[in-house]
Amino acid sequence: MEIVDIMLYGAYLLVIVAALGAIVLPLINALSNPKSLLKSALGIVIIGVIYLVSWGVSGDEVTARYIKFDITSTSSQVIGGVLITTYLLMGIAVISIVYSEIRKLLN
Repeated sequence: MEIVDIMLYGAYLLVIVAALGAIVLPLINALSNPKSLLKSALGIVIIGVIYLVSWGVSGDEVTARYIKFDITSTSSQVIGGVLITTYLLMGIAVISIVYSEIRKLLN
């Protein structure tokens, strides 16, 4: 059983190193090219606006099933906003892929 614990701790370490690398290395690269940082910030702002709109239209009702899991009206609305945002971003991705493939076919 000790080998399993050691391997799990090794896996945790690798996940932490990968997460730090995924966060820190693009920031270092962005410092050498500030225009790319502006494009990234614009993308984050757009996703934030999509989330805020999704959060605004999501419902905050709490059913009996939600009460069992201790979900409040606020957390229900946040979860609804995240789900709607995910659906919208997936739809945008699928539409973009289809558009790109059709455009490639026509050229």
